[in-house]
Amino acid sequence: MMEGSDFDDGSSSFDQKKAAARRVLQYWLDKSTIFPLQRWIGFGVLFALFSLRIYLIQGYFIVAYGLGIFLLNNFIAFLSPLEDPRDSGVGLPTTESEGKEFRPFQRRLPEFKFWLACARGTLIGICMTFFSIFDIPVFWPILLIYFGVLFFLTMKRQIMHMYKHKYVPISFGKAKYKDAGVEQGSFGGGMAGASRKGY
Repeated sequence: MMEGSDFDDGSSSFDQKKAAARRVLQYWLDKSTIFPLQRWIGFGVLFALFSLRIYLIQGYFIVAYGLGIFLLNNFIAFLSPLEDPRDSGVGLPTTESEGKEFRPFQRRLPEFKFWLACARGTLIGICMTFFSIFDIPVFWPILLIYFGVLFFLTMKRQIMHMYKHKYVPISFGKAKYKDAGVEQGSFGGGMAGASRKGY
């Protein structure tokens, strides 16, 4: 009877530590959301380490191929709209009158989740290179050619989809207008003209 309670105490202690570790990880992930450049630089470093490990070992090409397919799949989800116009009746505007209403582009996979999936996938790929069971002998040039063809065809289809439904998934912040904030006209605009005339 006492052994069972000791086991329950041990498992609940493990669950508490696991929950605490998840909270700490989530805290730091939440803190990193406002630093997209630094996050992507971190991913670049992880990917460079993975590539260097594959190059130095000259093996685990199937892991590299799998990671490439995973990253491509996430990239396509990042570029795709949340609601596909082919699937739903209400979608992106197709005429000029529909296009006048501002509707922001909503991604199927938001940027933060895209980064997180890419970083986790690359980290898992690095870990897989430490286990010889994943080092399946393959002729890597065939995998590289196949991945190149797959990338080309997938991106061509995605670009055609973007062109057909007239959306651009990449934005670089708010639009900046040439004369925004500059007062023009005979009165200098607003109250500036009134203050000069002594009103």
